[in-house]
Amino acid sequence: MSWIQNERARAWTKRINYVDGTSPRVLVVDDNQSAAEALVTYLGFEDIESRPAYGGAEAIAAARSWLPDVIVMDISMPYCSGIEASRAMRADVTTQGIAIIAFTALDEEEVRRHLVDHEFDGYCQKGQPPTTLLALIWTFLLRDK
Repeated sequence: MSWIQNERARAWTKRINYVDGTSPRVLVVDDNQSAAEALVTYLGFEDIESRPAYGGAEAIAAARSWLPDVIVMDISMPYCSGIEASRAMRADVTTQGIAIIAFTALDEEEVRRHLVDHEFDGYCQKGQPPTTLLALIWTFLLRDK
């Protein structure tokens, strides 16, 4: 496990999901469809199976049906924010073990001010090189070789 710590990307928990020889599954959640699709494309080049969800409610449904290993979650979305979606997933036995990364333009302290419990396992500020987010995703994964 590579532990990432810097001012713009940080693991908040030590949650690990085991990948059984297949590609890890990452759900990318963002109401900006172009941004979500660009990140899905990038992750595909990194041998990560990923799918987009274009809002919090869609993310909850996709997480329940697809069961990703990691969710990259935008915070500021209309109708159902990333925080609300993450709370719903933590309350559901089907999705409570999925690692969730807050991926937002908000700074880390602003995100933490809105949290009640352990809604997120990590934080990455948007605008970082994609390799920073990729390294953070891998902190929550252990591949069975």
